Amino acid sequence: MLEKFNESVAYIKSQTKVNPTIGIILGTGLGGLVKEINIIDEIPYENIPNFPVSTVESHSGKLIFGELGGKHVVAMQGRFHYYEGYTLQQVTFPVRVMKLLGIEKLFLSNASGGVNPDYEVGEIMIMNDHINLFPGNPLIGKNIDELGPRFPDMSDAYDEQMIELAVQIAKENNIRVAVGCYAGMTGPTLETPSEYKYVRIIGADAVGMSTVPEVIVARHMDIPCFAVSIITDLGVPGKIEKVSVQDVINVASKQEPKMTIIMKELIARI
Repeated sequence: MLEKFNESVAYIKSQTKVNPTIGIILGTGLGGLVKEINIIDEIPYENIPNFPVSTVESHSGKLIFGELGGKHVVAMQGRFHYYEGYTLQQVTFPVRVMKLLGIEKLFLSNASGGVNPDYEVGEIMIMNDHINLFPGNPLIGKNIDELGPRFPDMSDAYDEQMIELAVQIAKENNIRVAVGCYAGMTGPTLETPSEYKYVRIIGADAVGMSTVPEVIVARHMDIPCFAVSIITDLGVPGKIEKVSVQDVINVASKQEPKMTIIMKELIARI
């Protein structure tokens, strides 16, 4: 695997001179942050050796290199999901590549269902923890000692200092934010009422189909992580309604500019 990672990195370095220190992974309906990047190079996923290719219509598929908030960044415009049929190792392959390209921090976003009864549709939740409900872990198998330890600690999966600074930035810009725990499930179905109830009982505030595998792999490599979840629908008793992918995209897109303000300013200040 390390050989495959290095092969991807070698190709990418042949296509761009940008040395990124920040990695960004954008979720459904949340690609607008790319518009804020001073783009220097774009590399389609299909051109990168060993890279998966996104099969979700709402996710474009390219690596964006450029400047944001005075930092060199690499952004995944379109991520990979377990429900597309990829293994958890394939889903997290780009995070390994980003680390080998030199990133020092990872920023992630996703759209999710809210199970906290205090949340509203459109709530912006800064993640401070997660629960892994995927049927496995991307670190299962032979450990790659060159990248991280066999048994990585996950007590600080989401960087506390970045969370505090993001909350401060939100206040300065009069943006309402919540801070909560995200449960990661496989999808592609949205949850049943009983599944929403279960997720709430075990301690989550929101539930979605991404982010957790990427963060596990990032922390394995000691990359500090910051993640934002946009609550696009509610899994709260009495508030559950039928939701389409377009509904999710519409809500996420509407709130995306607020998330962009927080992320852009945070990247500038760290």
